Amino acid sequence: MGRANPVSASSHAWGATRPIAGIVVLVLSSWALSTLDASGKWVMGAGVPLLVLCWVRYVVHLLLVLGLVLPVRGTKVLRSVRPSAQIARGSVMLLATLSFFTTLHYLPQAEATAINFLAPLIMLALAPWVLKEPARLSRWVAAGVGFVGVLIIIRPDAGLDPVGTLFGLLTALLFAGQYIATRRVAADDPFTTLVWSGAVGSLCLTAILPFTLPSVWPLLAGLDGVQWLVLVSTGFWGALGHLLQIQAYRYAPASVLAPFIYLQIISAAALGWLIWGQFPDAFSWLGIAVICASGMTIAVLEWRSRKL
Repeated sequence: MGRANPVSASSHAWGATRPIAGIVVLVLSSWALSTLDASGKWVMGAGVPLLVLCWVRYVVHLLLVLGLVLPVRGTKVLRSVRPSAQIARGSVMLLATLSFFTTLHYLPQAEATAINFLAPLIMLALAPWVLKEPARLSRWVAAGVGFVGVLIIIRPDAGLDPVGTLFGLLTALLFAGQYIATRRVAADDPFTTLVWSGAVGSLCLTAILPFTLPSVWPLLAGLDGVQWLVLVSTGFWGALGHLLQIQAYRYAPASVLAPFIYLQIISAAALGWLIWGQFPDAFSWLGIAVICASGMTIAVLEWRSRKL
């Protein structure tokens, strides 16, 4: 999914000595996550239902992460200091995943990704109330400017599906909630948060699957080998993207990496153009630029304020 950072808020305190390496790895993670988004959009176009797509994405992701993390960290990585907060975060993340794939079903990938960039601005704007952080005018201004950018993208003559637009805005709100919830599990190891995120989604979707599988099984049986490969790859790209993000925040602090999160629009636009021939028009690029500029500006201001 085209979201910014699933665990970075709990890992920015690790310290960092290799900022260039962190930036490179973060960019690689954005390509992995954009490939996840494109794969999900493609298989939904082939008829795969949303719940089945998300179930495969979560279960494969969880199995891969456990297979890589458990041999190194042991079972202690499964223990959370705040399990209830992890369950809440995983639940919000699941809702955001469902909402974002719905958005991708209706909107081009670049525009859907750009609307998501409103999420960290919403989180900063709400921080005084939900995170008890000092109120800052700069955060509210950045959120307002970012929303203007979204309005430019979803303007009436843009031709975007209104259902997709509404789900895009809902996704941004849910991702903002996910980032806020991530702050509340900062005491946990980032790998613990990654495992719990996959586990909560996998368990919830597995509980629902028996009610949906009988009706969709004939459709799934008709998928060819390539379609199955792309479907299963969603879990691979999701796991790879999130693991690369964790590594990026080991190399460089969040304040350094924050502006580079917005480079994901390049991978989203490139894949949207290569696969579907969808490329944002001039006004959409203007809206994207406004959102990215507001996000990068507030990231620099936040970084400077922490250094003072």
